Amino acid sequence: MKTEIVSIPIEPGERVSGVLSIPEGHRAGQGTGIILAHGAGNDMNNPLIVFLSEGLAEAGYLTLRFNFPYKEKGRKAPDSQGVLVRTWQSAYEFLSGHPEYAPRKILAAGKSMGARVASQMVTERLLRAEGLIFLGYPLHPPGDREKLRSAHLFQIGIPLLFFAGTRDSLCDVSLLRGVLKRLSVPWDLEVIEDGNHSFRVPKSSGLTQEVIYQRILEKTVEWLQSTPPA
Repeated sequence: MKTEIVSIPIEPGERVSGVLSIPEGHRAGQGTGIILAHGAGNDMNNPLIVFLSEGLAEAGYLTLRFNFPYKEKGRKAPDSQGVLVRTWQSAYEFLSGHPEYAPRKILAAGKSMGARVASQMVTERLLRAEGLIFLGYPLHPPGDREKLRSAHLFQIGIPLLFFAGTRDSLCDVSLLRGVLKRLSVPWDLEVIEDGNHSFRVPKSSGLTQEVIYQRILEKTVEWLQSTPPA
């Protein structure tokens, strides 16, 4: 596996940083590529995003992680939905059109906001992903279980993989299970016991973050190997 720092054009005069993690022997037109988007409060160097990107590449999957413009510019407040969408589209076009590494098929993955935007784009046919991976889906506002952000999920027509922590204030696991049971597409859910929205667990659990990340990586690889793309 090797890594390559890249610059992704978003629109005239604006670019964002990205990192390709490239499996040994990968060539254009081969294999599966996975694009990973960060969450609202972090960037493409979030430890989980990096761990998954590199781990998936070691397992034979080409990965691309990238920054949204607000993080590229050092701002805290996320970009507008329109900018987030354009950036996702640009990352997809960059990977799908890469002369050396363009994979045969592409899946979308993301931490919280990154996956939410991708899933909304899929329903609006703005993103041609063949599967979606949610690393902590923001199902509802913190502590407000009445306002579910689930309506668009029922319009998705591709396989889905969800990771959720039992201490996630933005995603009550029982509510998420209820939503998933009503979906008509193949889905899977991996619950991280005592994990919060970032899958951090209390020290009393006796587990390290690397152990949690490794579990997420192994489940992702298992799902990729067993779930046919749309």
